[in-house]
Amino acid sequence: MAQRERMTGPDRREQILRIAAEEFATAGLHGGSTEAIARTAGITQAYIFRIFGTKKALFSELVVASFDRLADGMREAAGTDTGQRALASMGERYYTMLEDRTSLLLQLQGIAACGDPEVRDAVRVGFGRMWNTVAEITGLDAVTVKAFLAFGMLLNSGAALQIDDVDAPWANGVGTRIQAGLFDHITSDTNR
Repeated sequence: MAQRERMTGPDRREQILRIAAEEFATAGLHGGSTEAIARTAGITQAYIFRIFGTKKALFSELVVASFDRLADGMREAAGTDTGQRALASMGERYYTMLEDRTSLLLQLQGIAACGDPEVRDAVRVGFGRMWNTVAEITGLDAVTVKAFLAFGMLLNSGAALQIDDVDAPWANGVGTRIQAGLFDHITSDTNR
């Protein structure tokens, strides 16, 4: 029998997070199994709980991280731009980030689990960071930020539904690319 190489604590933690992300993205908080995560990682469930405390804490950490990856990607895409120009760059980056289906499903699973107050608080933190990233970088009003993120949430749903595999008018409509300037007319002044 071959002896396994021993992982460092940080490496093991990252391994568990990768495996758990796939498990929770597919099965959600209540359907996800720490037993399956432990089995795949070649460790005990007790080890998972020693590192993360609870299944809910592990799930919440992953959900917040998925929102943070999105916010970080949009921040990077905007660079030094502000206003509509930054928003257009963020929107372009968003399309490429839709390829990370696991991260998008984690966000949706997090929102679906908001009946739990602890999860709801964690999702609020992640979503709030994403909102603040867009609002602070662009300097645009709340109505424009809201419209931008609403389109993003629709794109998340489309990615989760794998609409690229569907040949139907509704799927083509959901997948339509947002052109720069779409949000130019959406402001607090025009939407009272």
